[in-house]
Amino acid sequence: MIKIYHNPRCRKSREGLEILEKSGKTFEIVKYLEDTPSEEALKTLIGYLGIAPLDLVRKNETIWKEQFKGKDLSDDAIIKAMATHPKLIERPIVVNGKKAVIGRPPEKINDILLP
Repeated sequence: MIKIYHNPRCRKSREGLEILEKSGKTFEIVKYLEDTPSEEALKTLIGYLGIAPLDLVRKNETIWKEQFKGKDLSDDAIIKAMATHPKLIERPIVVNGKKAVIGRPPEKINDILLP
């Protein structure tokens, strides 16, 4: 099952959703600001993405700048920050099986839609 972690207020996220809609594939929308992924779910996502936790953080968010920037944080602390403040999670994230991609640019989503 394909899943998109989506923020309707984000233009890139809306563009990513449009790519999924045009693909004709069945998918699930997770509005992650309302249905925040747990720390365990974030660890799984990060594993599927093949990135470091810090690479999933939106570093221009005020919360990051005011509370976390410049601090020496462990991976677990970064994941906890994203679980506590989901606005920090980069978007959109599309998961297909055990593969995932951050849709920036949104066209990257096509990479994991292929069989």
